[in-house]
Amino acid sequence: MSAPILYESHCHTPLCNHAEGEPEDYAVMAELRGLKGIIFTCHAPLPDGFAKEVRMLPEEFETYVAMIARAREAFAGRVDVRLGLESDFYPGVEPWLEKLHARVPLHHVLGSVHYQMRDYRALFYRGDVAAYQEIYYEHLALSAESGLFDTLAHPDLIKNEDPAQWSFERIKPQVERALDRIAATGVAMELNTSGMLKALPEMNPSPSQLVLMRERGIPIVLGADAHTPRRVADGYAMAMRMLQAAGYTEVNYFLDRKRHTVPITDALASLR
Repeated sequence: MSAPILYESHCHTPLCNHAEGEPEDYAVMAELRGLKGIIFTCHAPLPDGFAKEVRMLPEEFETYVAMIARAREAFAGRVDVRLGLESDFYPGVEPWLEKLHARVPLHHVLGSVHYQMRDYRALFYRGDVAAYQEIYYEHLALSAESGLFDTLAHPDLIKNEDPAQWSFERIKPQVERALDRIAATGVAMELNTSGMLKALPEMNPSPSQLVLMRERGIPIVLGADAHTPRRVADGYAMAMRMLQAAGYTEVNYFLDRKRHTVPITDALASLR
């Protein structure tokens, strides 16, 4: 076991209405698991009450900033606690997010396409699951091209819409086109370990998509998508072995919205 070098780059707070535990509880687990730090990326507020039931309200944003500042001070010298956001993308939301991201200094901004949200479905789902899957990848590419995000979160989440109607081989041409566009932007993509708990129990993205990402030189950020403290860094060792199998040798994290790279062998050795 070596000195701590990794960060949890995707975790939440109770302000999103579907997570448990205070930021300090998550920081405790980060320390126990041998992490250098933890970056909170709670669900950002959206305009016009969009999906308000699963995110902080606009008027709660300052409360969120203060919560993370409190935890950062409490864990100074033990765990490096940082402020980030998980911001939803859909066409038309860009001006709102640009202003939101400029309000305070952020360390890591995740871009997410949440196909399962009622308000998103109302706009884009027309009863055709295959078409919905293709819309998802189009929006993933558009999110990278927006320049708003450092990393694209859980970038094949749509496979959980209807696992029985998911065929990677069928949609592979659309995935490849989207990944070509994403690679051209330099934006990173996440390997999200919480996929093991979803309807199609495998990480997001799958090994097949990871290979396509590696072929295009897309950087990888690890995230557990922790909504409870016990899930901080959950599955990281498995995820990094999966990355190695796909041909990756490095993982990344963001501070001050700048990407930092760590050899996977060193990252594995640092975990507890």
